[in-house]
Amino acid sequence: MISRIDLRGDALPEGTALRDLLPRADFDVSAALEKVRPICEAVHHRGDAALIDYAEKFDGVRLEAVRVPAQALAEALERLDPAVRAALEESIRRARVVHRAQRRTSHTTQVVQGGSVTEKWVPVERVGLYAPGGRSVYPSSVIMNAVPAQEAGVPSMALASPPQREFGGLPHPTILAACALLGIDEVYAVGGAQAVAMFAHGTESCAPATMVTGPGNIWVAAAKRYFTGKIGIDTEAGPTEIAVLADETADPVHVAADLISQAEHDPLAAAVLVTDSPALADAVEKELRPQVAATKHVEDRIVPALTGRQSAIVLVDGIDEGLRVVDAYGAEHLEIQTADAAAVADRVRNAGAIFVGPWAPVSLGDYAAGSNHVLPTGGCACHSSGLSVQSFLRGIHIVDYTRDALADVAHHVVTLAEAEDLPAHGAAIKARFVGDEQVSRGWKVPEGK
Repeated sequence: MISRIDLRGDALPEGTALRDLLPRADFDVSAALEKVRPICEAVHHRGDAALIDYAEKFDGVRLEAVRVPAQALAEALERLDPAVRAALEESIRRARVVHRAQRRTSHTTQVVQGGSVTEKWVPVERVGLYAPGGRSVYPSSVIMNAVPAQEAGVPSMALASPPQREFGGLPHPTILAACALLGIDEVYAVGGAQAVAMFAHGTESCAPATMVTGPGNIWVAAAKRYFTGKIGIDTEAGPTEIAVLADETADPVHVAADLISQAEHDPLAAAVLVTDSPALADAVEKELRPQVAATKHVEDRIVPALTGRQSAIVLVDGIDEGLRVVDAYGAEHLEIQTADAAAVADRVRNAGAIFVGPWAPVSLGDYAAGSNHVLPTGGCACHSSGLSVQSFLRGIHIVDYTRDALADVAHHVVTLAEAEDLPAHGAAIKARFVGDEQVSRGWKVPEGK
């Protein structure tokens, strides 16, 4: 059901050579880019009319308007299953606890007497949040995107989610209920690349956003790439990934269950076990079959995901080698199920999120750990972070120098400007001290000054 890659015996290669040996899904955003270009341009030129046409084409429903009425949000919350509401409220509460602690405060550094630099943190003006609505419904993604934006102090936010024919062209009611719980009252029944275009360009109904966040399919990722530079984005999210670094102490029932839990997202989802225990590998492979047979979404998602080129059991000589493998892989989600798991986890450098020991499965992080589940995929964890309050903040340096403080460093600035052959930079300093021989001694004062 799942392939094996045996990296035992020989020394592991370095860098990209090791990364190239590891399984990864095909996810060609560049190829999708040309297909989303006309969609994005149509939204630019035709606004809401294009959004309505695309809803009919892609979602099978003809809308009268793309904005969701306030009454629909209130009704969705009123009709929400009490148990689901309680679970969503607890997820929101825990996410707020974690993300509130990430808030940044302005800080002033006194560089010299009379010279200071203050770093001021300012939230982006307006954020467009995207909640997928394809194979599954993700109210948890509404929480994971909205809470850090709210805790960062973003003053304006809107959410888009695909219209659902079975719900009269509205997004899924659980998505709407989650929005109501979070106080998001600007919601649009728009999906895919056209939703990103709506936020980037703005339409008659929707003001443009300065940033778009949220997971989605390859068309959403391609649209984010198309608009990079015009708007800020979180990441070009690819198929979900789980990697498990485990030794002989791991429970194969747990490991198999966790691999399946991510495989049920999508046929391109990646499930990777890295272990130095052939016995564990055998036990996990044996355990996969009955667990897969007993669950849902077997033929359309789980089996294609587990048997695809993106999933594998990787055998290594030891935990040190396993750490090199998982760092090269840079998983979105990385579980550590080894002896002394916390110490092993502390040595990991590349992962979107790390789950330590047998009682911290990825499923916990997806919903109620308090951590964020919008994480870098496709190996991007080697250079990028998951969504956080910081994602929605901009650090602005405020430079405040007195005359004396500038005079004290002026000769260094002039020297560096001349070394870079940028004499006007130096002249901007010299112009402030014309006639001051103590400061300008040795300078060539600009003519006419």
